[in-house]
Amino acid sequence: LISIIDINLIASLILCANTFCMLKPDAVRDRKMGRIIDRIEASGLVIERMEMCELTRSLAEEHYAHLAAAPFFGRIVDFMTGGPVVKMVLSGPNAVAKLRALMGATDPLKAAPGTIRADFALETSSNVIHGSDSVENAEIEIKRFFG
Repeated sequence: LISIIDINLIASLILCANTFCMLKPDAVRDRKMGRIIDRIEASGLVIERMEMCELTRSLAEEHYAHLAAAPFFGRIVDFMTGGPVVKMVLSGPNAVAKLRALMGATDPLKAAPGTIRADFALETSSNVIHGSDSVENAEIEIKRFFG
């Protein structure tokens, strides 16, 4: 017989997923990393891997390839390669959705009060944090940034 504890454990393992998160150069430059990481950990998400690095131009271009036709593509690549980033693999139940809710809307002026972007970002083009938008993209981004 399976106990209720066993059922809860199985359910949490099934719902537990990984997501990719990256603190952008503005968060590093402006010393916001610690406060943002505190919020991530306080939410219950677990940091499985974390590393500070500088992105190569080719890696930034690959990551933002879906925006290649946008007029701001060059600026976003320049921004992302203009200083160190902190890349992370996070895990927890519904990790992708949980991180997206913590981050808030891309435009910090439209982000809900109390979200990371509402509290720490100044503008859309430098909005302190990136998080995968789906489980599928999380897998792709984790492989892209951690091998």
